[in-house]
Amino acid sequence: MVISYFGSLVQKLLRMKPKVVFVLGGPGAGKGTQCTNIVKKYGYTHISAGDLLRAERNKEGTQYGELIDIHIKEGKIVPVEITINLLKRAMDDTMAKDAAKNKFLIDGFPRNTDNLEGWNKLMDNDADVKFVLFFDCNNEICVERCLERGKGSGRTDDNVLSLQKRIQTYLQSTKPIIDLYAKEGKVRRVDGAKSVDEVFVEVQKIFDAENGIENV
Repeated sequence: MVISYFGSLVQKLLRMKPKVVFVLGGPGAGKGTQCTNIVKKYGYTHISAGDLLRAERNKEGTQYGELIDIHIKEGKIVPVEITINLLKRAMDDTMAKDAAKNKFLIDGFPRNTDNLEGWNKLMDNDADVKFVLFFDCNNEICVERCLERGKGSGRTDDNVLSLQKRIQTYLQSTKPIIDLYAKEGKVRRVDGAKSVDEVFVEVQKIFDAENGIENV
């Protein structure tokens, strides 16, 4: 009886789909900072699409390293198959270590319609997108934050030229994705221009409400 119970529990955990929250907003909108806070309070695993791409770029002899490097320096979006492969690998690795850790914040993805279509094609049956957490912040504040961050981050894309390209890419490619999800009622907007603590107060309201809905 006990063995049967635990056997069924293991099978249930193995069948659990990743529960995904897409975290979007312009460069410097505060996505990474707030993701750290969410991880601490709500037990999500934070996966940054940008960090995965940068890590892959910096590995020696990787299949995609040079291609990723060119796209990042030009402020362009990396081909969707590469990004999704890295995201899926990161989620699989996390759940392989602990099947119950199936809640993920995917930061900086999807960034355009190609990303979204690729996700829907490759991951729609393998992950459950709960909602989009959108940090809305004006461009001037975003640029100021990124330039300040760039003084100590070592990131090659935290400079004025790359930032201009990244913001243009965001406005042309990512903002329409947010608008699309908004029509489906899946966007939770936060004013990213406020202080870190003020923003997290709003973020907590969103996650507490979502958890309340799920627990009904």
